[in-house]
Amino acid sequence: MKQTKLFALLMSAVLVLGLAACGEKGGNSAGSSSAVSSQAAEPAAYSIAALKGPTAMGLVKLMHDAEGGEDLANDYTFSLAASPDEVTPKLIQGELDMACVPANLAAVLYQKTEGEIVTLAVNTLGVLYIVEKGNAVQSLGDLAGMTIVSAGKGASPEQALRYLLDKNGDSLGGNVTVDWKSEHSESVAALASGAATVALLPQPFVTVAQTKVEGLRVALDLNKEWDKLADDGSSLVTGVIVARKDVVEENPGAVEAFLKEYAASVDWVNGNVPEAAELIGSYGIVDAAVAEKALPACNIVCITGDEMKEKLSGYLSVLFEQDPQSVGGALPEDVFYFGA
Repeated sequence: MKQTKLFALLMSAVLVLGLAACGEKGGNSAGSSSAVSSQAAEPAAYSIAALKGPTAMGLVKLMHDAEGGEDLANDYTFSLAASPDEVTPKLIQGELDMACVPANLAAVLYQKTEGEIVTLAVNTLGVLYIVEKGNAVQSLGDLAGMTIVSAGKGASPEQALRYLLDKNGDSLGGNVTVDWKSEHSESVAALASGAATVALLPQPFVTVAQTKVEGLRVALDLNKEWDKLADDGSSLVTGVIVARKDVVEENPGAVEAFLKEYAASVDWVNGNVPEAAELIGSYGIVDAAVAEKALPACNIVCITGDEMKEKLSGYLSVLFEQDPQSVGGALPEDVFYFGA
């Protein structure tokens, strides 16, 4: 397969959230909207990478079946990485066929490779929560006058919170202040020490924080808040799975078969939480005990086709309006969306 030119200093220009996170399960989770018709295809061999966190959680059943020699449509080799920096060079150079990455990074890669990246599915929706030690926050409007601790300045937490506050008539940096931390663990520490009472956190950090801070509660689910305020069919999207364009063009039927098996894996994970948590722990993605508590609140999905395009393109448009460089300087063309 041809190799695409590796763009030097790519990752320094990318504004991504390296989350190990998941949001509340909701919506359509199992490849419900693929617009690609089933077609006979020869089995293919795919090398697939995922980040430790929610983008890997939905894959664990398929990973387990592949390792166990189950009868699958294709031959899969999976690998796990701690950050997008480990994945993107291998994807661009052709060492990987597919990868689970943050949603805006997919758009950045599409621009940097001049269209050589295709998005196959949304695999994680909203991941962010406002947590509070107390009961003062019941709505977005209650954040006015408050200081929130959070990591992710310039990335998804800031972009999502800014959009929601603007839609609600408030403003980030105006009547709502954020004390930005370098890592989510610092926000948890601030809550635990009493230095902060309100934080913006992703799962599973929410679950971890609740084990350390007595009385900490989830005040707002930003995924739900986005759905209330967005009027364009978009969703708060955290992660997607992408493939190299040449991989898709070589055998689109095999790619579609993969998506069906991916969707089945997602359904199994969401429907078998204790067993899925054990698998997640065995792969070193998230501790099994944490995974079991967090999974019921995880928005792990496999949304494809037209619905994928609607949700993802709307989300990318919001990011583009705030900072064009966060999506690579331009919005992707229609060919970016597989099956739509």
